[in-house]
Amino acid sequence: MALRLEGIRHAFGAHVVLRGIDLAVAPGEIVCLLGPSGDGKTTLLRIAAGLTPLQHGRVWIGGALVAEPGREVPPEDRGVGLLFQDFALFPHLTVAQNIGFGLRGARKAERVREMLARVGMERFADAMPHTLSGGQQQRIALARALAPRPRVLLLDEPFSGLDARLRDRVRDDTLHVLQEEGIAVLMVTHDAEEAMFMADRMAMLHDGVIAQEGPPAEIYLHPATPFVAAFLGEVNRLAGQVRLGMVATPFGPVPAPGLAEGAVVQVLIRPEGIRLMPAEAGEPCHARARVEASRLLGRTSMVHLSVEDGGREVHIHARIPGEYLPARDAVVAVALDPTRAHVFPDGQQDRAAA
Repeated sequence: MALRLEGIRHAFGAHVVLRGIDLAVAPGEIVCLLGPSGDGKTTLLRIAAGLTPLQHGRVWIGGALVAEPGREVPPEDRGVGLLFQDFALFPHLTVAQNIGFGLRGARKAERVREMLARVGMERFADAMPHTLSGGQQQRIALARALAPRPRVLLLDEPFSGLDARLRDRVRDDTLHVLQEEGIAVLMVTHDAEEAMFMADRMAMLHDGVIAQEGPPAEIYLHPATPFVAAFLGEVNRLAGQVRLGMVATPFGPVPAPGLAEGAVVQVLIRPEGIRLMPAEAGEPCHARARVEASRLLGRTSMVHLSVEDGGREVHIHARIPGEYLPARDAVVAVALDPTRAHVFPDGQQDRAAA
């Protein structure tokens, strides 16, 4: 493994932020550490880099032990590259000088030219950082972090300072560069969509422990806890009870494997799991719902609905591909995709994301 963190625990006074983290990143793999603000993600990254002293556990980089309590290899000798959200470019150095900072040897100029080409910034070699846009500064910071050919690249919210449209393009460019370099990457973010876009594997950090780890699709489709399900995207919440291995909902039954008969549960349904059609369409459906509002969001439409559930009114959201904007107070038929519904025991840990 390029990076291995074993049994990492850390506290700030009486406040424990990491409670025994085990995490590894293979060469060429991008792992995203995802979780709410304040849950210890950046602290774990700084421990790996050697910027925060290790309290408990061990850190391995490239098969070498670089940190254990009482003995730490300095950050500059760990073979890690760092890219933080403020980019931290040297304002008095040109773009080329920023990228070459810290490089030694006869091939320094060649490596700088190579990295400028890699991030598409060849024309800006002699420019000063303050003349560049935010996206251009991010590319230069990435090139500088990769120039020494580190064993591991550590990214801390690298796109958070960019506006939404620019962020999408820059992270796409960054992903291609990282894949071409074939470097091990550990990236911290609290943006679920960003993590799912960038990561080969995600680690969901919650209350100082890894709540779930795996490929993004696996975690999104099979969340281990209500927290994980809700952090990765909006959910509709319903209460229910297990009967013959199923839970009844206004939209049809949902499987509840492994839960005891009669157990009180919460059902989390993703908006894209609810399919709508005109009430007179004649297609199979499980319920009728009243439209409270509908909004076109570009590639999808969000429809706010009201439906009866056990004698009470429940408000839900449905996300529909394309343009489908039923009128307010219209009655529509509703069908459920059970693969987008997740059942958990009532009371299972489910702290809302910060």
